[in-house]
Amino acid sequence: MAHHPTTITVCVLLFWLIAAVLVVAAHVGIDRRSPAAAATLSIAALAATAYGYNRFVARHAGITHALGVGIVWLVLSIGVEITLATRLGHGWYSLLGSPAHPLMRNVYLFAWIFAPAFFAEREELS
Repeated sequence: MAHHPTTITVCVLLFWLIAAVLVVAAHVGIDRRSPAAAATLSIAALAATAYGYNRFVARHAGITHALGVGIVWLVLSIGVEITLATRLGHGWYSLLGSPAHPLMRNVYLFAWIFAPAFFAEREELS
């Protein structure tokens, strides 16, 4: 069953918001005690949200749709980090990780993009 483009847009934004809140909660709640545990929990929350999106919204969508969703999620995350850093007057890195840890930051960038694609159920037919 195909969804209306507006429905898809709203669902992409809603599931991104859920993922963003969970990722920020993991960083705020756990990062001071154990950055590794916070990173693991953040990526697990992101993966769980991506699974939920693919299971409930885009059950039969292909890899192209899933990668598009991941790219939108990454762009939204970058936009929020830039906006908050500008408003706060200092760096805010809760969605993508600190630039002081470039390896972990790259892992987050890839996780935002590829988490939805990891759960795509089939290839698209030409």
